[in-house]
Amino acid sequence: MTNADSTNPDFHEFQWSNAEKQLIISSFYWGYALTQLPGGYLALKFGSRLTALISILGSSILSMVTPVSVLSGEWQAFMAIRILQGLFQGMIFPSMYGHLAKWAPKNERTLHGALANSGIECGTVFAMGVSGLIAASDIGWPGISYVSGGFGLVWAVLWFIFGESSPQTSKFISEEERKYIESTQLEDDQNLKKLPTPWAAIFTSVPFLALLCVRCTQAWGFSTMMSETPLYMNEVLKFDIKKNALFSALPYLAMWIMSYIYVFLSELLIKKEVMSLSLMRKTFSSIASIIPAIAFIGLGFVDDAHAAIAVTLIVINVGVNSSNTIGSALNALDLAPNFSSVLMGIINGIANIIPIITPIVVAGIVGEEEDDRSKWQIVFAISAAIFLIGNTVYCFFGKTDVQPWNAPKDSDDKEKNETKEKNSD
Repeated sequence: MTNADSTNPDFHEFQWSNAEKQLIISSFYWGYALTQLPGGYLALKFGSRLTALISILGSSILSMVTPVSVLSGEWQAFMAIRILQGLFQGMIFPSMYGHLAKWAPKNERTLHGALANSGIECGTVFAMGVSGLIAASDIGWPGISYVSGGFGLVWAVLWFIFGESSPQTSKFISEEERKYIESTQLEDDQNLKKLPTPWAAIFTSVPFLALLCVRCTQAWGFSTMMSETPLYMNEVLKFDIKKNALFSALPYLAMWIMSYIYVFLSELLIKKEVMSLSLMRKTFSSIASIIPAIAFIGLGFVDDAHAAIAVTLIVINVGVNSSNTIGSALNALDLAPNFSSVLMGIINGIANIIPIITPIVVAGIVGEEEDDRSKWQIVFAISAAIFLIGNTVYCFFGKTDVQPWNAPKDSDDKEKNETKEKNSD
């Protein structure tokens, strides 16, 4: 949009400053962080079908109107659209986790959750791979918005037809499958909607706070690697990774491939009973923290004659780090499947503040000396330490047991009464 030489030159080229471009890029996250918790609450009360539909449909429509809006309203209109898209898309993850809690049998939640999350890397790799081709085609840079929005609209139609918030309301599964899934659920859909959210219990739960801690430290490490490392590569190693589409996509491609390897390993470990669920979560979390921490330290000592090694370390960091999905991201489903959408809303809402903080910290350390390797070594050492601290907290205090506040008290009493009645009979 700001460089006609790299796209179809027949379309308008904008003369935006770097500051204006950064505002456009970051504005999405302003809205995204705000609707995480409301999205989780809405998914709990109204079901994931409605919240996910609103999220994707709203975001897709905004994508379709982006070109004409930007042409008339410049960067300010683009920023406004991205804020609104963030508000809509902020509901996606809480909805997804609420959906998984309803549809994935207890012993299959890791598999279903990991496969669902792998779509993130798949979409990223696909988008990075085809966006340049679309921009250079006859439909130019507006085509990126049209194609993206079009995919979203198609998904929304399919979701409207086939998607359901719970097995109880689905018309596309057999009675046998419905009963199998329901047998693993702690609460039926109607009871859950009436269930008050145990806010105090959630925010005083040590396992939940440990999970929140590790998710925030994972966000710190990932945002530093993906957002700040390119500046280090450019200024210190004299290698502009952003101008090479292959190198830009490699970390996400590694994440995508590794996500399936981790799914296979986790299923093997659980089915063969090699590890308990708790040990598996903490093992995968440790892999996602310790190896990337080492890669961070190593990156700070690579010189400009070995830029390929630096790229390799980035790919290893990001690819290996994808085990955090199984290690900690899915832990919300373990702790409180009934409130997983709310937990995910809290976690994602707070964790998405981290990418706003990391650039400020990096700027404070590096300052104007962006080519000073020693300053970047401090940045990478801090990120490595944060990785390790978060994982240590999670390994000591994290749990995979369903928490007492997951089930309503009246439901517990009902169960006890039914048990007493059976015993008396």
